[in-house]
Amino acid sequence: MSHSVVLSSPSTETVQRPCDFTIVICTYDGAQRIPAVLDRLQQQLDVHEVQWEVFVIDNNSTDSTEAVVRQYQKNWPSEIPLRYFFEGRQGAAYARQLAIEKARSELVGFLDDDNLPADDWVAAAYKFGQDHPSVGAYGSQIHGQFDGALPDDFHRIQSFFALTQRGGTAHAYRPRLRVLPPSAGLVVRRKAWLNHVPKQLILTGRHDEQMLTGEDLEAITHIRRGNWEIWHNPAMKVWHHIPACRLQRSYLLSFFRGIGLSRHVTRMLNMPFWQRPFMFWVYVANDMRKALHHLLLHGAKLQSHTVLACELQLYLSSLMSPFYIWGILIKRRLH
Repeated sequence: MSHSVVLSSPSTETVQRPCDFTIVICTYDGAQRIPAVLDRLQQQLDVHEVQWEVFVIDNNSTDSTEAVVRQYQKNWPSEIPLRYFFEGRQGAAYARQLAIEKARSELVGFLDDDNLPADDWVAAAYKFGQDHPSVGAYGSQIHGQFDGALPDDFHRIQSFFALTQRGGTAHAYRPRLRVLPPSAGLVVRRKAWLNHVPKQLILTGRHDEQMLTGEDLEAITHIRRGNWEIWHNPAMKVWHHIPACRLQRSYLLSFFRGIGLSRHVTRMLNMPFWQRPFMFWVYVANDMRKALHHLLLHGAKLQSHTVLACELQLYLSSLMSPFYIWGILIKRRLH
């Protein structure tokens, strides 16, 4: 399906203002969530010297997301353009690609519709980009804002929820550790993305037909492979709102299945081509070992302990990941 683009107003197209920073909110059925994010952006402090704009990328929503954004446009500050775009192809990867293509600034910051930035997030994000021109992408310090009770031992899996608290000092992600920031609160240098990230990623993001995730890590890995540095910037603070429904066992198992099934892509991108055939078998053996060990150690608790069940789902789905990804690529080629 080809995507269609809806612009915010005729004036934003006819008047091309200079722009230093573009904030992008990607959303799917976010009518109830996006007002909190837009309210936070209206409260940004100390950004009077920065020319910035806000994009809302509606990723094929079926609710009143567009109407909500249109209402905000009526009272939005004229010096900070608020623009609405519609992306009909389901998946966050398509929404982010559209945003990169439409942005007029060199720095592009991504917020999900459940990310609440601190009042100085825009100022901190822009300053870091200006001070570190060799950095191709940099992530925020992300705190969790949870509705409802957390499952027992949630700390074992919380890193998978885009919660990154990696100290109070800015630092580069070391390639050998194979750890990267999530897309929540991420800022990328536009030319790094355009020069190195394919327009069609293998992973496209979660949607109704699949829970595949990792499209953000795939894109950032391509940027790193283009010899750009990737950094953590704790001065940029974001709160990730996680509703109670995303802490239920059924959702969590589906969520971890998607993480596991996507792993083959990010694993292989992190190594040279000549290593991949050998490492394929290493990963298969390791995932099988982890799953069997987990079953032997925790088998009696899996029905009652949600976090342990999620960990087993991750190992099993990681084991199946190469075959699942190959199936997706074959279907794409046939279509």
